[in-house]
Amino acid sequence: MSVMSGVVAPVGAVLFKAGCPDCRARFELDAQELRLAIGGSRRTTFYSFTCPACGSSVRKPAGERIVELLTGGGVRTLRLHTAL
Repeated sequence: MSVMSGVVAPVGAVLFKAGCPDCRARFELDAQELRLAIGGSRRTTFYSFTCPACGSSVRKPAGERIVELLTGGGVRTLRLHTAL
């Protein structure tokens, strides 16, 4: 964000490239269209979105680099807790 004369303006919104495994569409999503869930293992760490082309709910695994990119780009994050 930049501030000019007291007005806050976004500077280059971050877009993420994604693809749908169901309809094979390729598209770009902004941070508000993605969700990141961080669990206690690789199996429980993933990101999700709704395909804008076909409406399917898509869930994909997120490794360390993907987590870093998504959190740095402002994607909302949910931390999953494991039972003790």
